[in-house]
Amino acid sequence: MNATNRMDTHSVVRLEFRSHFDMLDFVQVVCEETGQLVGLEEDSLHWVSVAVRESVINAIKHGNREVEEKLVTVEFTLTPAIEPTQLQIRVVDQGEGFDPIEVADPLAPENLLKSNGRGIFFMRNFMDDLRLQRGPDGGMEVVMVKRVTPADS
Repeated sequence: MNATNRMDTHSVVRLEFRSHFDMLDFVQVVCEETGQLVGLEEDSLHWVSVAVRESVINAIKHGNREVEEKLVTVEFTLTPAIEPTQLQIRVVDQGEGFDPIEVADPLAPENLLKSNGRGIFFMRNFMDDLRLQRGPDGGMEVVMVKRVTPADS
């Protein structure tokens, strides 16, 4: 893990780890700490943690197919570096990728009773912005943004 400061415009905490579910708790601790630095209130911080957890689970399970040698990268970017007002979380896997348009709607009647397929739905609803795209080196890249609202600060 390393933290960098790029030209004082933002601070980045970058985690890179093998596809192990036991890393989820560590990612969650880092998420909570960076969320507190941005000034997210407790309720917002909880939902951001849920979105990040879902994204990392998807990267390990669906992206990397639990292949231990494949890596997951998680970056937490605080903008600006001094008194940040935005938290961006980027999760990248080394899988084959997918077309986000083809993801089933979890609210469709035929999917309501299914136990999976809600991760992207949660991310869309809990974050202010969500981008799903193929990573520059393959795999999927999930970029989520949460802004601090006046009520949060």
